[in-house]
Amino acid sequence: MTYCVAMRLEAGLLFASDSRTNAGIDHIASFRKMHLFEQPDERLIVLLSAGNLATTQSVVSLLRQRVDQDRPNLRNVTSMYDAAVLVGTTSKEVYARDGCYQGAGQSVDFGGDFLLGGQIRGEAPRLFQIYSPGNFIEATFDTPYFQIGESKYGKPIIDRVVRHHTSLIEAAKCTLISFDSTLRSNLSVGLPIDMLLYQANSFCQAKPQRIDQDDPYFHLLQKGWGEGLKRVFARLPNASWFEPEAKKE
Repeated sequence: MTYCVAMRLEAGLLFASDSRTNAGIDHIASFRKMHLFEQPDERLIVLLSAGNLATTQSVVSLLRQRVDQDRPNLRNVTSMYDAAVLVGTTSKEVYARDGCYQGAGQSVDFGGDFLLGGQIRGEAPRLFQIYSPGNFIEATFDTPYFQIGESKYGKPIIDRVVRHHTSLIEAAKCTLISFDSTLRSNLSVGLPIDMLLYQANSFCQAKPQRIDQDDPYFHLLQKGWGEGLKRVFARLPNASWFEPEAKKE
């Protein structure tokens, strides 16, 4: 399993992904799930992947292989919508090739999901969630973020904090707290975390930040969030309709 988050905010884009993959409790490894496609001063496209590792790696490999071919690819498509169509089509191609081997008695899920975001000169930053069948949806003002993988533990935190106007630095803080909650509750998600912040219209070279177990800021967030939750919980009033049994006698 994995956990990936991407946001399209007024100020720009945020991407974050963990790096754990596992095929059972005794087979755990780390793989980067953030993939960059850049052209200086013209486009930045970021792809996050979750799901069957063989499927997602095949999709990414085909996308990279084809950037040098005379065919639609992530370096020559003219819009992020076309980029999403291309990723969806490639995903369907890989699934059609490999998914047919999934027999009735097999439990292996060959599916892979993707978050695709970025900016191509001439249009605003855009963000898409691409599903295993190749179809996709786009982030909007009301729904500025997407998650794939093990999303349920971090979702309530992001829902309470992130809005379209949230700054990138505040969104980054919220995202890392959502990762902390997920790491604490699910062993299939693990460090290090790759995070990338992109300022809209900057077209600057992408410099992802790798956050590992020794990162001082992540440790500070973990400690502050944990202690803060305990303080808030202690200040909450008890239910008026509950009385200990001893008082009822």
